[in-house]
Amino acid sequence: MAAQDVLSQTTRLASSSALLQVLFRLVTFGLNAFTLRYLSRELIGVVNVRLTLLYSTVVFLAREAFRRACLSGSTKRNWTKTTNLLWLTVPLGVFWSIFLGLVWLHLLEVPDPSVVPHYQAGVVAFGLSAIIELLGEPFWVLAQAHLFVRLKVIAESLSVVSKCILTVILVVLYPQWGLYIFSLSQLLYVSVLVMSYVVYFVMFLGSPEATKKSFPVARMKALLPNLVEDETFVNWKEARLTWSFFKQSFLKQILTEGERYVMTFLNVLNFGDQGVYDIVNNLGSLVARFIFLPIEESFYVFFAKVLERGKNVKDQKQDDVAMAANVLELLLKLVLLIGLTITIFGYAYSQLALDIYGGSMLSSGTGPDLLRCYSLYVLFLAINGVTECFTFALMCKEEVDRYNFVMLALSFTFLCISYFLTHWYGSVGFILANCFNMGIRIAHSIHYIYDYFKDSTYRPLTGLLPSPFLVLVYIISGVITGFSEVFFCCDKGWVARLIHISVGALCFAATIVTMFCTETKLMHFIRSQ
Repeated sequence: MAAQDVLSQTTRLASSSALLQVLFRLVTFGLNAFTLRYLSRELIGVVNVRLTLLYSTVVFLAREAFRRACLSGSTKRNWTKTTNLLWLTVPLGVFWSIFLGLVWLHLLEVPDPSVVPHYQAGVVAFGLSAIIELLGEPFWVLAQAHLFVRLKVIAESLSVVSKCILTVILVVLYPQWGLYIFSLSQLLYVSVLVMSYVVYFVMFLGSPEATKKSFPVARMKALLPNLVEDETFVNWKEARLTWSFFKQSFLKQILTEGERYVMTFLNVLNFGDQGVYDIVNNLGSLVARFIFLPIEESFYVFFAKVLERGKNVKDQKQDDVAMAANVLELLLKLVLLIGLTITIFGYAYSQLALDIYGGSMLSSGTGPDLLRCYSLYVLFLAINGVTECFTFALMCKEEVDRYNFVMLALSFTFLCISYFLTHWYGSVGFILANCFNMGIRIAHSIHYIYDYFKDSTYRPLTGLLPSPFLVLVYIISGVITGFSEVFFCCDKGWVARLIHISVGALCFAATIVTMFCTETKLMHFIRSQ
């Protein structure tokens, strides 16, 4: 597949994934606002922090390394061996589910049954849901490698909508069921997700469309574990790369979910405070999740397909290098501007957003400061996502192994900093520790990108330098909206709030107009792709 075709399809995948994440986050956003009025903060804290952490840890440790290894390189490969390797995620998931389930049941503090009923059933259900989701991993990787955009959108949309409908019905009719509600919803979610992929491939394989596309898999049996005569069971090059990524993914999970591990294992916040933190965290991460994550996932595939892993810039096809450098520069500029916009306007509108969303329960206390800090953290997330997706797509096995040692030191440092900052600043300390963590990771990735392109004429890191005039507009907007918050928000009535919102809207419009006038190359890329 030509590099331009890969770019076009990758952009479509990123756009569709972004729209999908909008749906997910808006539904979660509304669901949290709804359940706040029916369920306790403690119950929400246990579900959204502890049980979700169990599920995400099992799934991440069981499949992340396999995904990264099996999505690298061309789609022209021995898919039987790749499929065999991917099926190893299931027994690995069973192991992690049993091991971590026992930890969650016997080593961690058990919530008060009168406040959070059926905790044991919740642990079993969320562990089981992780195993069920892993059953669809070969189908997901095959679809992602061939850029099946619509399949991902439909499958994940159906699963999220099904989960939310069941949750709402059970919360309204049987609020006393406690964790049974979220356990059943989680099991429905993963079942619908896996069945959507299975049904699609049952209908697609062997069809005229598959034949026309010369699809490398002809029947469903080929997607099950198969022995190949006189050949190894798996591709050992992929297997060794998987092992390198596995060591890295273990550390990356600690860094990604570090604050939840600290909350879960060190009890620095009670379940009610964990619930508030998670709600604010979900609100703060809306844009980060539905824009930055799809860009990172989709363009990892793009860079891995266009450039060959482990080769220096001189040994690559120069047309592909030029395209990759241009795309990297524009992606960095795009996420930087989105992150700066959220940081500047998030500072002045955090308290108002929390007050509208959850009332005084969220807008009083540390809630506004937490969301303001998260607005800054979004900027770090934005830059880190793109720099790491390029770095991980190009690193050879030896470089991945070396980076694992960096991640090990960073994981230990991050956990220590999280613990101490939380004791000093409460839940805000988690966000400050995450900013430190992301800053170190960004510095490493920028160093790698600089070294990679230093022997060429391309300088994609210039994407991190916005127009000076645009920076000036950002500063003026931040000052104006800051004063507006002091004078008009948030206890002076709805008229004052509307004035504050209007001031923000005018400043935002001025920023966008300036962006269109100064960042013409980026705007052309967005319109054309």
